[in-house]
Amino acid sequence: MRKLAILFVLPVLVAGCANVGLRDLQSTSKGPDEFGIKPVGALQEPANYRELPTPTPGGANRADRSALAEGTAAFGGQAGDPNGPVPARDGALVQHASRLGVVPNIRADLAERDAAFRKRKARFTQYRIVPVDRYNQAYKREALDARAEQNRWRNAGARTPSAPPAN
Repeated sequence: MRKLAILFVLPVLVAGCANVGLRDLQSTSKGPDEFGIKPVGALQEPANYRELPTPTPGGANRADRSALAEGTAAFGGQAGDPNGPVPARDGALVQHASRLGVVPNIRADLAERDAAFRKRKARFTQYRIVPVDRYNQAYKREALDARAEQNRWRNAGARTPSAPPAN
């Protein structure tokens, strides 16, 4: 009887020690999602009420804030069409980055390869007694060891910046 009780209690105790990590973003709360609340700007009175655009249901207001545009501006960029022409000030950078050739559909190709990789790695991982961080599990062999890489470059004679202390 004791063996049977240990057989049932032990997995529960081990599951309590699981570390799901930062990538487990599922909310267990019944309340509102604090990240879903978007701050709005102050209301603006138009210069001329007769030239207002026709309202569109579900459309954006003129006073709505855009986190993407604000983040881009904070880093010194300008929001624009990502598929549009390259600004003249970035021409030299783009020319240097594309000196060895450019794959036109690189994003779709990488997304397809990554999906196949994750599917291949997840074949036998759907049944677990304790929760694990699936991201680290799938990409563990792809990760770089920062210390080993820093030492490799230092041993080769390259100047390397200081690194944070090891955990």
